[in-house]
Amino acid sequence: MTTKTKPEAARLPLNTILNGDCIELMRSLPEASVDLIFADPPYNLQLRGDLHRPDNSKVDAVDDAWDQFGSFAAYDRFTRDWLAAARRILKPDGAIWVIGSYHNVFRLGAELQNQGFWILNDVVWRKSNPMPNFRGKRLTNAHETLIWASKGEGAKYTFNYEALKALNEGVQMRSDWVLPICTGHERLKNKDGDKAHPTQKPEALLHRVLVATTKPGDVVLDPFFGTGTTGAVAKMLGRDFIGIEREAAYREVAEARLAKVRKFDKSALEVTQSKRAEPRVPFGQLVERGMLRPGEMLVGPGGKAAKVRADGTLIADDIKGSIHQVGAALEGAPSCNGWTYWHYRRDGKNVPIDVLRQQIRAEMS
Repeated sequence: MTTKTKPEAARLPLNTILNGDCIELMRSLPEASVDLIFADPPYNLQLRGDLHRPDNSKVDAVDDAWDQFGSFAAYDRFTRDWLAAARRILKPDGAIWVIGSYHNVFRLGAELQNQGFWILNDVVWRKSNPMPNFRGKRLTNAHETLIWASKGEGAKYTFNYEALKALNEGVQMRSDWVLPICTGHERLKNKDGDKAHPTQKPEALLHRVLVATTKPGDVVLDPFFGTGTTGAVAKMLGRDFIGIEREAAYREVAEARLAKVRKFDKSALEVTQSKRAEPRVPFGQLVERGMLRPGEMLVGPGGKAAKVRADGTLIADDIKGSIHQVGAALEGAPSCNGWTYWHYRRDGKNVPIDVLRQQIRAEMS
C-alpha cells in the first residue's frame, strides 16, 4: 500500500541527528511541522566543588560545560529562546514535554506559561532507585518533574487514555510514575568504559510519554538529544524523530545506538483506543447491509423484545425510536446503550448487536 507523505514531513530531516545549536536549527525547520517535542534541557545545577561518597570516592556528577550558566538571568534567556523556537515548529494540535529537577523546572514552567503554552499535567517521576544524598544535609532527591503542555488553552492534542490505562493494569494512570533510573545494561558507556552521558533517561520513561501522547507516524523532536533515548524509543514505536545535539561524543554514541534499534511490527504498534475514537457506525447500516432484516426481533434483558424496522429504528408495542431510545423507554431509564442492550438470535443463541458493529469497523480500518 502506498502512503502519501505530508508536505511538511517531506521537508523535515526525519530520523537524523542534527549537529549544532538547537535554537538556530529549530529556527531553520518548517513552521508547524512537528507533532511532539520532548525536551531534557540543561538543569543548571549550580554545583560548587566536587561531591564525594563516604569512602571519599568522587561522585560522577553533572559538571559539563553545557550545564553551566553565568547567572539565572542567562539561563532564563536561554530558556525563553529555545522554547520560542520550539513553539514555532509545533503543530497547532501538537504538545511539548519538558523534564527538570528542582534547580530549573519552576523556571521552565513559568516560561512555558509566559509563551502561551497550556499546562495539562505535571508528572512526578519518582525514582525507585535514586542516588543517595552523600552529604546528609538535605533530603534524598528521589524525583524529577515533567511538564506536559499543549500549544494553547483549548488546543487539541493527542492523549491515548485507554492505552495508558491498559499499561496500568486497567486502572487510570496517575501523575506520579515510579520508574528506575538508567542503570545496568541500559546505561550506555563510552569507549573508555565511563558513563556516556551523566543524565541518560530510561527508555521506560520515554515509552510511557510516547505511547500516551503520540500516534504511529508522528514526528517527535528532541532538541537536547544526548545519547538518543527519545530517538531509540520513537524508532521502536514507529514514530519519526529529529534529534539535535551539539556534542560530538554524544552524537557518536547515539548514532551507534540507533543503528541497533529495530521498529516493532505494525500489529505491535497498535494501542487500545477510546470507544469515542472508533468510527461511528449507524444501526441503520446493519439493516441496509442485510446483517439484520426488517421484521427481525431483537431481545433485551428479561425477555423484552423489539422489532427492527426498514429505516433502522425499532418498535416495541407503541414505543418507536432508535435502539437507544427504545431500550431506555423499556427500562424506564434516562438513557441506554442500545449496542450492548439488544441481542439478535443466531443458531439458538443470543448475540449482542455490537458484534455486527465491530465487523463493520474492522472493514473500515
